[in-house]
Amino acid sequence: MQQERKGRVLLSTTGFEPDRWIDLLSAERDVVTEPAPGGDPSIDYAVVWHHPRGLLAGLPNLKAIFSIGAGVDHIMSDPDLPDVPVVRVVADNLSQFMTEYVAWRVLDHHRQGVAYRSQQARSVWDERPQAPAGEVAVGIMGFGALGQATAAALLALGYRVRGWSRTGREMDGVETFAGEARLGDFLSGTDILVVLLPHTPATEGIVDYDLLRRLRRDNAIGGAVLINAGRGALQVEDDILRALDDGTLKEASLDVFREEPLPAQSRFWSHPRAFVTPHAAAASDAVFLVPQMLAQMSAYDRGEPLWNLVDRDAGY
Repeated sequence: MQQERKGRVLLSTTGFEPDRWIDLLSAERDVVTEPAPGGDPSIDYAVVWHHPRGLLAGLPNLKAIFSIGAGVDHIMSDPDLPDVPVVRVVADNLSQFMTEYVAWRVLDHHRQGVAYRSQQARSVWDERPQAPAGEVAVGIMGFGALGQATAAALLALGYRVRGWSRTGREMDGVETFAGEARLGDFLSGTDILVVLLPHTPATEGIVDYDLLRRLRRDNAIGGAVLINAGRGALQVEDDILRALDDGTLKEASLDVFREEPLPAQSRFWSHPRAFVTPHAAAASDAVFLVPQMLAQMSAYDRGEPLWNLVDRDAGY
């Protein structure tokens, strides 16, 4: 008796070559990059990154949607999104990449990377006083899986770590804050702010001048620092530049921007106290993510529940 064929997977991506994803998904599923016109009943699952708006609405047998990246705002912003489960990525390699990025940027700001690179360019040999990590408070906005993995690494390096989330998340060794009512307390004791929030209507533009001015500037590192490795839509970029210009911020590391690639005329490229990376903090790797997706698809076909589901009301 011939084995029943598994339903197809639609892979719809923008911004990178899909060949590796197709190869790995094809190990267990037929993969298409465009649905058949007029509604395609053969497609059971969609794996997407910035898919065309309305594309998924024409799939009458779609069971679930998988995000290629950690963020799901590119899915939730589709006004014609079908009412099926949306699965976000939670993978050890993404947590590792993000932890490495944040630890690198925290250490660079703490150990005066900007000042020493400037001295090197001018052939200046001048050892600067150095505060120990225990005198530096790193505050993480967005205290889910990525935030807690990052906190563990920073604790191991000796930093004082604080965490803020909209709903309470506790972690040993971390001072945690929850909700809008505690945001001011969180910010006022934070020297280096790490933003790992998802993009939702509630977090749109949350990193503005008013938020930045509430960070602690009288501290062991000589001023407040911003690190955003979350989403570009979280930040008001003119406000960040204003804060850098007037000293509200000592320095900033930005991996994400509202417009990507960052336009060549952006002042961030040349600002002496801004460090720019091209959305490279935690790139999605098909080798790690596809097996997890295929396992979930097979389990769901057997009637088992999906995991890492997005809360449609919260947007993440």
